[in-house]
Amino acid sequence: MISSEPHGQAAPESDDLLAWILAWSELVAFAALLTGFVIASWFQPEAFAAGKARLHHDMALANTVILLVSGWFAALAPRSGSIGRQRLALLAAAAGGILFVAVKLYEYRAEGTSLLAADVFSQLYVLITGFHLAHVLFGALVLGLMARFPSPENIHLMTTLWHVIDIVWLVMFPVIYLL
Repeated sequence: MISSEPHGQAAPESDDLLAWILAWSELVAFAALLTGFVIASWFQPEAFAAGKARLHHDMALANTVILLVSGWFAALAPRSGSIGRQRLALLAAAAGGILFVAVKLYEYRAEGTSLLAADVFSQLYVLITGFHLAHVLFGALVLGLMARFPSPENIHLMTTLWHVIDIVWLVMFPVIYLL
């Protein structure tokens, strides 16, 4: 099957199953964590309200914008006409991921010892956001590595996973910071 990829390249259909398995496993893992967070918030509404009040919503909003822009660059990578443009898009997406990590680490630092509290909110907050942070860091490093050694199949697979990481954050942000 010929796709709209540049230079008449065939769509990387052979990696679609792996991409879907990885994407759905990520979504299921984060859905379980966020469901646990919501259920725990029903049992301890005061503790969760106090925990959410001490969070830095402005940094979380900035990270939302950063990931959306990074995702936009990731979406450009497989559609770029040349290897140079693919590399540039991948590096920009990776840079967005690294910037997300830096802002999140700064947010953790700003929250200070409250992150080490023994309450359920703090424990779940660190578990969920830390798990996501690890995914962003790993994904950004892989995107950067792929900029050095691009292949259509790998770009397809990793940019799909990068979008899943973005989707997870877009669900996490309101659940953890706003609701």
